Parts: sequence; structure tokens; C-alpha cells
Amino acid sequence: MHPSIARVALPVPLDKYFDYLIPEGCFPVIGGRVSVPFGRQTLIGIVVELVNTSEMALTKLKPVNHVLDDDPVWPFQLYQLLKWCSQYYQYPLGDTLSNALPAALRKGKAAEFPVLQEWSVTDAGREQLMLGLGRAVRQAKALNFLAVRPACSETLLAEDISKQVLRDLQKKGWVTVCEKQSRQMPWPDHLENESEKPRLNEEQAVAVATVNSDQGFHCYLLEGVTGSGKTEVYLNMIAPVLARKKQALVLVPEIGLTSQTIERFRSRFLVPVVVMHSGLNDTERLQAWLAARDGHAGVMIGTRSALFTPFHDLGIIIVDEEHDASYKQQDSLRYHARDVAVMRASLEGIPIVLGSATPALETLQNALSGKYHHLRLTSRAGSAVPARNRVLDIKGMYLEGGLSAPLIAEMRMHLQAGNQVLLFLNRRGYAPVLMCHDCGWTAACQRCDMHYTYHQLTQDLRCHHCGSIRPVVSQCQHCGSQNMVTSGVGTEQLERHLEQLFPEYQTIRIDRDSTRRKGSLESALESVRKGEYHILIGTQMLAKGHHFPDVTLVALLDVDSALFSNDFRASERLAQLFTQVAGRAGRASKPGEVVLQTHHPEHSLLQVLLEKDYRHFAMMALEERQLCSLPPFNYLTLFKAESNDARQAEEFLRQVRHTLEANPVFDAYCAVIGPSPAPLAKRAGKYRWQLLLQVSRRATMQQLLVSARPAIQMLPLTKRVRWSLDVEPHDLS
Repeated sequence: MHPSIARVALPVPLDKYFDYLIPEGCFPVIGGRVSVPFGRQTLIGIVVELVNTSEMALTKLKPVNHVLDDDPVWPFQLYQLLKWCSQYYQYPLGDTLSNALPAALRKGKAAEFPVLQEWSVTDAGREQLMLGLGRAVRQAKALNFLAVRPACSETLLAEDISKQVLRDLQKKGWVTVCEKQSRQMPWPDHLENESEKPRLNEEQAVAVATVNSDQGFHCYLLEGVTGSGKTEVYLNMIAPVLARKKQALVLVPEIGLTSQTIERFRSRFLVPVVVMHSGLNDTERLQAWLAARDGHAGVMIGTRSALFTPFHDLGIIIVDEEHDASYKQQDSLRYHARDVAVMRASLEGIPIVLGSATPALETLQNALSGKYHHLRLTSRAGSAVPARNRVLDIKGMYLEGGLSAPLIAEMRMHLQAGNQVLLFLNRRGYAPVLMCHDCGWTAACQRCDMHYTYHQLTQDLRCHHCGSIRPVVSQCQHCGSQNMVTSGVGTEQLERHLEQLFPEYQTIRIDRDSTRRKGSLESALESVRKGEYHILIGTQMLAKGHHFPDVTLVALLDVDSALFSNDFRASERLAQLFTQVAGRAGRASKPGEVVLQTHHPEHSLLQVLLEKDYRHFAMMALEERQLCSLPPFNYLTLFKAESNDARQAEEFLRQVRHTLEANPVFDAYCAVIGPSPAPLAKRAGKYRWQLLLQVSRRATMQQLLVSARPAIQMLPLTKRVRWSLDVEPHDLS
């Protein structure tokens, strides 16, 4: 019997499905989209089941408005992966499925390539072109362009030929239009540009042969020092996959890394290479999604959201810079793209390669325990040699814009030799604090427990936590003094000081503020590579993956804040940052130098990084984590609560603690820490509290969360506070 009810997962924050009647002539499919009424609005949901019975009376059920798909939007394995994500990260399935779709599909657009309008010149139009069009310049431009070959609307619009001009020409009978289904070009017979292929060294060749010789699912950690040629290894791993007519997915942590990766892949492979990241508009994202699904794209390069793209026949997944914190989603579905990528590779039965010069401790432990295959690249590719590291003790020194006199002298020496210098300061804006010089009052955000950051370029104060903006304060709000000064150094202030110190050299600042416009980051990086700028100021955006052959000096201006953090991952992040930033120096044949400015040169972490290497640090850190029962030897879940009333947030988490401890699954190997105020105790006007669950086994954690969550949702304060849980959190703030 044909099912009469569709059970639908909707993008709402509720752990339940909704039943709808299937109208006559409608044939929804499991995994396909439907348009349904929900209260006063219409939502796009995913059919999860087709049944004939419902807990609701049939008279109360509303009918489905429209069936949008004849086939499931995801293949079976990917649909199973999304269901697993919903269960593991404790997030409603409806929201999980909706987040995995391109925005165009969430709005109900067809999951197929659009019909294109192709315009061509008629015989009458060619005759008129020979006679001339007088002062009709735009029409003449359109006719001349189409006289060479027919073109689609998108091409013409890109040439600044408007649709109105085309319609005017059509009315005169000079052009004609026909509709054509957009078709992708088939893959060429020859897939690889051999002239772009350098010779591999022994370690690279072994890594490629190991991956290419195995069949089915295997997870590999490719640990290679910066500049060891990991990208070249990726290319050689992907080539045989493409030769078998399969596809490759390459994940990168941030948009900033996609442009140079795309350039490298497109110059090497002759198959279509598409991109997927947040910088694309809805149409561009849908086109890339469809190209992968239908098998037109050979390689997809994207940030974490690209992981949920369906492929016609996926053959390999590569996660570059796998340690990067950007792979962890910090809101809504709080998944870690690296871990979900491993699960996807397992479900698809394909290999996955996790690449990094500084592997996350969780990944390294999996490799050391034999769970992952461990591949190592210990030497830099070509003639590049490791950079020389040294520390500058700046205690008692006068700092000019955050720069010490020895560092300024070092910079001048490298610049006079015709090289480039990279200064790393992970603090945007002009200065982190605006304060009164007379009484010490500081301008602080009223909605957060944080100081405003002064931005000189826009002449305002900005909170980097809640986004609030206010005019610059010219008078102290405590004592009335007008003697306002800035404290601390941001990238804007550093840029201004460098222009005064080195007026003969061009300086460029690359941070989130200076690269807001689409394409501005790519343009800035290209200018650096061409040698148009001599001094680079960068935040974390420049720390990873970029290749600057003329950079011979890299300086980290402020590492002290990371040495004394309350986050147990802070030392790992600093070690990774130091190693990655140091990797920008001396990547070609020129020797590189790395300088750290610090008030604490004797600190044990700095000594290990300077005298040993990241591997030595990682082994020490793993021993410490094991002694303290911290990840990767234990598993954490962070409960967060926000409220206008701090007492409500605290009391709610206290009730959560009692609920967890009363659960039958909770045993001697489980512990709850808190509730306690969050490190940033007030943000955007809300008081923030948190609770940490610590469990020795991942399976126990899942059992505990699955069984306790329904009870937590029934607590009296659940609807009076905003709460969330983060499974295996990477940010405890």
C-alpha cells in the first residue's frame, strides 16, 4: 500500500519529527526535500520516513505543499553520516540536514543545473552590423561580441552587455535566443600536466606509494616539516584516483588558503577543479555542489562545509593543516571537520590523509597507538634549509610600536639585503585598550567583560566579542580628564610605526579588517609574492600554508599572553603557531631566521621549541595530558548557559550536574567540574556559565548524553536560559 504520511525533519531546534499527509499525485522520497506548512510559515524539510500511521489524529495533520526532489539529495553513505553527526554531536537532525545543504537548496531551488539562454546573431543582424548601428554603441558592442560565436546570458552579463540591450535586438530581429540545459565538459583523456611535475624525494615517494598501494579505508597521518612538499605529495596521491575516474576532496582550514591551492591544482590537473567556501554566493555554491554530485568536477577544494558535499564517486579525502582550530564549528552543529572526515572515509571505504607539520595531539596519539598509519617527511623540499631560531629578552627595553631596538636592527639588515620580513601579531586594531593617563580608567564594553579595541583607521572603539561599536572617548568618564592614551599594540599601530621607521620600504597589513572585500586577500598575497611589499604584518591568517620565497626573517612580537593561559590547549596552540610561522622563513634557497620577543625567555615551553622541535614538545605534552586525564586520554563535553540573570544560568547548570550524576551510566570514571563562570563571564549583555563533563570512554560519554539529554530538556529552567552542549570542545571560553 502506498504510504499516506511523510515524516519530516524540519530546520527547527526541536528533537522531533513532524507528520504530514501525502496528497494524491505526490511521491516524496526518503532523503528528499518537501515544502510544508509550519505554523504561519512555510519550511523546507527532509523526509526521513514514509509511514501509514501517526501519533496525531489524521484530521489534525496538514498536507505537504510540494515535493521538491524525485531522488534523495544525498547518497546513502552521506545521509548516514549526517544522521551520525546529529547523534554524536547531540544536535537536532532537522537542523543538521538543513546546515548540510547549500543555501539555494534550503530556499527550495531545484537541485539541477539551470537552463541557460544562449543568444546568437541572425542573418539580418549580420547585415545590419555591416551597415553600422550609428550611435547605438551598446547594441553594436553586443552584436560584435555575438558575431564571433553564440554566448549564454551569464557570459554576456560578465561582458557588461545588459539583458535590456539583448531584448531590444531581439525585437528588431537581429538576435535570437534558445534555451539550453547547462552541460559540463567531459574529462579530457589526458588528466595531468606532466611539465608541472617535479621529482619526488625518497620520503615523498614512500608516502605516495604507501597510500596508492592500499585499498579501501585507511587513515594516514602525513607529518611533514614546513616546506617539506606536502602539497606535491597530495597531488601525486590524487593523480591515480583521477585516472580511475574517481574524485578527490581536499579540505583546507580557511578561505585564505584556497586561492593558492586552487592555482596549484588547476595548473597540475586538466580536470575541472571546483571550490566551496563561505566567500561564494548562493549560485556559485550550488554550481560547485552540483558539479561534484554529477561527476563533472574531478577535485573539490573547500573549507569545512565542503565535507557534506555529495560526490558521484569519491576516491580520496585529504585534510590539509589538520590541526587547525578552524575545522571545529563553534556554533549550531558543533562538529569537528577532521573527525567527521575520518568517519565519512570509513563509510565510503576510501583512504583519508591528514596532513600537518604540527599534528594535533589527538591525531598524533592515534598514529602512535597504531590506529592511523604514520608517514613522515623530515626534510625540506629542494634546497631550502630549516630556519635559525632565537629569542629576544625584552625585559626593561623601550619598545617602539611593539618593536625592540635589536629587532629593528635585524629587520634593517634583512631588508637591505633585498629580502622580505614578516611580523606576526595576533591582535587586530590600533590598540587593545584606551585608558585615562591620570586615573587609569579604561573604556570597556558595557555588554561584555572586555575592553574595547581602538581602531584608528575608522576612528571608533570596537568590541571583538559582541561586535558593538561606539565613537572614540575623548574624555575620561571617571575623572573627566582629557588625557586619554592607548595601551598595547595592535596591527594598525604597528603598521603606522613601521611606515615611520622604514619609509623607504613598502608595508602591507593582512588581517581580517584589511581583507573584508571579496578578492582582497588574494590580491594582497599576489602583491607580496611579486615583491611589491617588503614588510608584511599578519595575524593568524598568515601563519599557515603560504609560500613566500623572499621572506627570510619572521618575528613573533607577543608570545607572553599564550604562556600563562587558563586553557589547557594554549601551549599546544603556541607550539603549532611558532612552528607554522617559522615555516614561512627561508622556504626557497635563502636561509631564514625566526625571532621571538618575550619577557620570559627562560620559560620551559619556549626552551623546548627553540632547542628541540614540535615532535619533542608533543611527546612531553602527551605525557602531561595523560597524567592529568585530559584529551586525548579522556573525553570532554562542555555545557554552556547564558541568561540576563547570572543566578538563573548558574542554577540551571547546577540542575544539569545533578541530572548527570543521578544517571545510571555515570560511574567512577566520570567527573563533573562546575558550574563556574565562563572565562568571558559576560558577553553581549548575557551572563555566561559553564559545566564540564569528563569521561574516560567515548562510548560512555555518548550513552550518558543520549540518556540524560531528554531529562535536561524537561528541567524547569530550560526555557528561561539559552543553553548548548559542545561535544569534545576546542575552545573553553
